[in-house]
Amino acid sequence: QVQLVESGGSLVQAGGSLRLSCAVSGLTINNYRMGWFRQAPGKEREFVAGVEWSGRYKYYGDSVKGRFLISRDNAKNLVALQMNSLKPEDTAVYYCAATSGYGYIKSVSEYHYWGQGTQVTVSS
Repeated sequence: QVQLVESGGSLVQAGGSLRLSCAVSGLTINNYRMGWFRQAPGKEREFVAGVEWSGRYKYYGDSVKGRFLISRDNAKNLVALQMNSLKPEDTAVYYCAATSGYGYIKSVSEYHYWGQGTQVTVSS
């Protein structure tokens, strides 16, 4: 059974930092591209960051470029999202996802496996 378990979400003040982790079991992530998405109340799920199999190529949503950093540790089957200079508009549930496909890495529909999400709340 495939499981993606996010952790690290919390309440933080604007300007602060958080590090989210995604522990994966039931599959070997070096065969998967990995992504982070987020969803705020009343909004659609939004691409945050993605990383190719080796970790060499990384992609970011426009709203987080320069502030967030995605990383992966294939040996440990872990994916992380370092979030810096957080803003109130970053408040959302953050989801980790995995895809074995070769399509558009920023698309929600590209991903086959999803975690349950972790809440990030940024206060002003």
